[in-house]
Amino acid sequence: MDILIERADGVLTIAFNRPDKKNAITAAMYQTMADAFVEAQGDAAVRVILIRGSAGIFSAGNDLEDFMNAPPAGEDAPVFRFLRAISSAEKPVVASVAGPAVGIGTTLLLHCDLVYAADTASFSLPFAQLGLCPEAASSLLLQRVAGYQAAAEKLLLGEAFDAREAQRMGFVNRLLPAAEVDAFAASQAAKLAALPASSLRVTKSLMKRASHHDVQTQITDEAVHFGKMLLAPEAREALKAFFEKRKPDFRQFD
Repeated sequence: MDILIERADGVLTIAFNRPDKKNAITAAMYQTMADAFVEAQGDAAVRVILIRGSAGIFSAGNDLEDFMNAPPAGEDAPVFRFLRAISSAEKPVVASVAGPAVGIGTTLLLHCDLVYAADTASFSLPFAQLGLCPEAASSLLLQRVAGYQAAAEKLLLGEAFDAREAQRMGFVNRLLPAAEVDAFAASQAAKLAALPASSLRVTKSLMKRASHHDVQTQITDEAVHFGKMLLAPEAREALKAFFEKRKPDFRQFD
């Protein structure tokens, strides 16, 4: 199974389990995660959701081959179902990042309430490098937590940055040794699960209410542009270069 789902002591754990592909996410994996979030919403026994990767890797982002063979079409595509589910989750969402987080591996963290990362973790948002644009409302959320200039540097250049910079930017709560991060995130999730569910739900709702509509609108707007750009010559050149292990040449495009 590329996604492992576990329920124990009030915590629903969603774990990427595709280490041979650096936990690159396929449409089927998005579907599994979306379904897990929806089920958790209606299950009173689930009080907290924990997302983690596998040893040494969080996620390399979208599986590009899967993405190109079956581009997401329409709002019911698995990736958009997942984004709606995580962005509208009423229960606390905790993330444990023990290694590289690329593309949506980083942007999904912007929808989590608590993010704990290994001090060796890295992050990147290489959308412009792939001839694409931001997704998951990252063009809105990243500048909210980090400020416009910091967000612009990461989204326009798409260069990787380390865990300490991610913490300074404000979307990582705490850094830990790589061998400890999963256990620590699990302990934090357990603390939340022991608290009154109604208090957590109302507190999160109050914090999210003012921005929720903007986030959903931004996800939709980004998706429209992303879908068009995915089929454009620039993205084709970027992805062809990726598979050919060479640098893309964008000078041929206006």
